[in-house]
Amino acid sequence: MFERFTRSAREIVTGAVSHAERADAASVTQEHLLLALLDRREGRAAFAATSLGLTDRRAAVEADLVRARRHGGLTRADTDALAALGIDVTGIVARVEEVHGEGALDRARRRGTGRRPFDRGAKDVLAGALRIAVGRQDRFIGDEHLLLALTACPGVVADALAAQGATYASVSRALYGEEGGGTAGRLRKAG
Repeated sequence: MFERFTRSAREIVTGAVSHAERADAASVTQEHLLLALLDRREGRAAFAATSLGLTDRRAAVEADLVRARRHGGLTRADTDALAALGIDVTGIVARVEEVHGEGALDRARRRGTGRRPFDRGAKDVLAGALRIAVGRQDRFIGDEHLLLALTACPGVVADALAAQGATYASVSRALYGEEGGGTAGRLRKAG
């Protein structure tokens, strides 16, 4: 599949590995793919990110990702569901951090050196990008397909993007001038 990636898409994948290494993460995640994509200043995904204001609001996106890491990777929906059951995730995190230090839940998911594999979520994004490209009848997998897949694969990254107005439909409109269509629904069902 990697041979079908454009130069820009390949740079995002290798950039994600670099982000994972700098963060001393155990694996490459959707978050690392997003951060590498937001590093780009050229390409279709960079155009869409800029037109949707993501580039200007990168700090807000990163803050959402940090919050999710501090909460052990829980999405906003997870946190809200637990709150409905009377479980205060923020309070639990605060107590854990009092005992074990700030970022304790995030540190528990890290490891030292060595090759970093792609976790399930990152693999889902790469497979989703392929499905989106095939669905659009493109003969390549570009950075725009990666961005669309990041919005379509459920989880913390899609939540952070949606909070900034970058949904599958809005990204699709920015890229192609059309409504999002059914590919995102198929990605969610497959994942």
